[in-house]
Amino acid sequence: MIKKIFFYFLKRFWLGKQVEINNKFCRTLPFGDYIVDRWEKSKTLGFGSGTSVYDSCLVLGDVSVGKDTWIGPYTILDGSGGLRIGSNCTISAGVQIYSHDTVEKTISGGLKSIEYSETYIGDRCYIGPNVVISKGVTIGQGSIIGANSFVINDIPNDTKAFGTPCRPMSTIKNDSDIE
Repeated sequence: MIKKIFFYFLKRFWLGKQVEINNKFCRTLPFGDYIVDRWEKSKTLGFGSGTSVYDSCLVLGDVSVGKDTWIGPYTILDGSGGLRIGSNCTISAGVQIYSHDTVEKTISGGLKSIEYSETYIGDRCYIGPNVVISKGVTIGQGSIIGANSFVINDIPNDTKAFGTPCRPMSTIKNDSDIE
C-alpha cells in the first residue's frame, strides 16, 4: 500500500514538473532532469561556477571542468586517464570524450594493459553533437569541432575542424575586443 502511495505522488510530481517545464521552456526532459538540478550536479562534481551538467551525463574518474561550461544530455566524460575541460565551453548532446582505451588489452587477449592518456579541451571550445574524442587528444582554445566528428589528433587553437577522422579546415579570427 505504501508503495502505491509513493508512486502515486511521484507520478503526480513528475507530471506537474513536465507541465511546468513545457509551459516555461517548451520542452520535455528525461525523468532524472526533473529531479536533479544541472547546476547542483555540477557543484557536487566540483566543476566551475555556472557550469551545468545534465543528469544523463556519465562522468567517470578524474574530470575537471572550468566555469560557465554547458555539458549536454547523453554525454560521456571519461576521466579514467584524466580529462580537463576549460571555461566557457559547449559540450553538445551525445558527445563522448575518452581518456583510455582497451584496444591493445582486447586484441592481446588480456596480456597487455589498458592504455590511459589525459585528454584536454581548452577554453571557449564548441564541441558539436555526437562528436567522439579519443584518449590523449588536445583541442586548443577557441576551437570548433563539427557534429559527428571523430577526433584522433590534436587540434590547434582557434581552429574549425570536422570529419572522420577530424581534420582542421580553417582558422577562426578571434574578435575578443568586441564589446
